[in-house]
Amino acid sequence: MDRPELPLPQLHAFAVLADELHFGHAAARLGIAQPPLSQQIARLEAKVGHPLFVRAPGRVALTPAGHELLPAARRALADLADGLAAARAAGDGRAGRLRIGFSASLALTVLPPLLGTFRARYPGVDLDLREMTTAPQLAALQERSIDVGLLREPPEDAEAGPLDFRTVLTEPFVAVLPADHPLAAQRSVEVAQLADSPFVLLPRPVGPRLYDRITGLCGAAGFAPRIAQHAVEWPTVCALVGAGLGVSLAPASIRRLRLREVAFRPVEPRTARTRVAAAWRREDRSPLVANLLAALDGSGAARSGSSRPGFRSSTL
Repeated sequence: MDRPELPLPQLHAFAVLADELHFGHAAARLGIAQPPLSQQIARLEAKVGHPLFVRAPGRVALTPAGHELLPAARRALADLADGLAAARAAGDGRAGRLRIGFSASLALTVLPPLLGTFRARYPGVDLDLREMTTAPQLAALQERSIDVGLLREPPEDAEAGPLDFRTVLTEPFVAVLPADHPLAAQRSVEVAQLADSPFVLLPRPVGPRLYDRITGLCGAAGFAPRIAQHAVEWPTVCALVGAGLGVSLAPASIRRLRLREVAFRPVEPRTARTRVAAAWRREDRSPLVANLLAALDGSGAARSGSSRPGFRSSTL
């Protein structure tokens, strides 16, 4: 047996009349005249097959059929209202799930103010944060397992691929030294002074451009770094330096780790900088992504080299 369709305007009119128990008051509340209200109720009663109201001069009351229908009508109207609110929130980017990849060092700079701003603006959005180095983030974006990446040194051929990039900040490099290293007594360190020390670096596959930037600084200073140990994350690099396994060159934000066994010194030339970028799929029109990019402006996270959301930086 087919279920009869119950148009929502009829259910709405029925629920309002059940509240008011007065055709004039219900019509005024609905913003319609009494005859259209009576027609709506009559059509609904025809679908039910029984009267829903007892009509008498000066009095309107629900019939047993009306009493039975009223809770279901109210649930249907409430469910619709909830569904519409949820749909509007999702369409505005005020609800849903946003998956963000981030490089570990950005937890020391970009991530806290960005997340604070975004959570204040969009408390209904669920954030799924995934710590990942640059190369895995790029792969995850293309595989659609994350929505936005916060990474270092995007690839040189970024403009030709399926991803967009926006510069978030640039920062200088620092020398990472064992606290008892002779160079730790200096206020700053020239890259050439590290030539005789073994290096602890990230493996090139996890961040090819950053690796090449660091080894390029060494090459410009006249030497190829002798790599004694690799570590995937910067805190591990610093811990190994503190244990005496070598020295390193790292983004300046690493200084916030404040390890007692490690000294951080500015690097000369100070014009050498590393770039942090937000990355997302170019064809992604998700309001969640757009809202996160907009939150970068209000978070205080963006620094020199930033561009407006939705535009690729030609310097990447």
